[in-house]
Amino acid sequence: MSGIEAYIPGATAVGLVFNEGVVLAAEKRMVLGNFIISKGVKKVFQITPTAGAACAGMIADMQVLVRNVQAIVKMREMELKRPMKANSITKLMSVIMFERRMYPLLTQVILGGVDNGGSIYVLDPLGSVIPDKYASVGSGSELAIGVIESEYKDGLDENLAKELAKKAIKASAQRDSASGDGADILVLKKNGSYEENVAF
Repeated sequence: MSGIEAYIPGATAVGLVFNEGVVLAAEKRMVLGNFIISKGVKKVFQITPTAGAACAGMIADMQVLVRNVQAIVKMREMELKRPMKANSITKLMSVIMFERRMYPLLTQVILGGVDNGGSIYVLDPLGSVIPDKYASVGSGSELAIGVIESEYKDGLDENLAKELAKKAIKASAQRDSASGDGADILVLKKNGSYEENVAF
């Protein structure tokens, strides 16, 4: 590893759409080069009751981005008098990231939300948006996406989606030294969302 890559923390984050909503998951390790800074970093964030994000990259940049988005979404929802949809939150996040393109927020984001059904969007540091049914970002993404692609099917139920997310994160943690120390899982559904911590 050389140049700027040595200073951008590795990570693995995944997102899956299931029949009632979305599962977002990310492992908890934070590294700087070969040094493990922390084994308990939160890389999964709830933005609204039905939308959330998982990230890989600079945690501080993601924390700032999420706080900005949460504040703007709350103000917009008060104006509209209705909840903001996931695709609108994604567009907002994309605009903020693009505005910062000269001094980019060094984070890759998977944003998930539940409107009529579940939806997943992947954003890069410049704000490009790619919609999908499942996604993986970070230094362990190649390992995680291989696991997801081999087992993902349309209409997965909640438990199978959670297990697949766990399996993908665990597979990346076994081979990617920048990923590991358990995972945080955020499940987003129309009738309520919740978080789980997984050790492995």
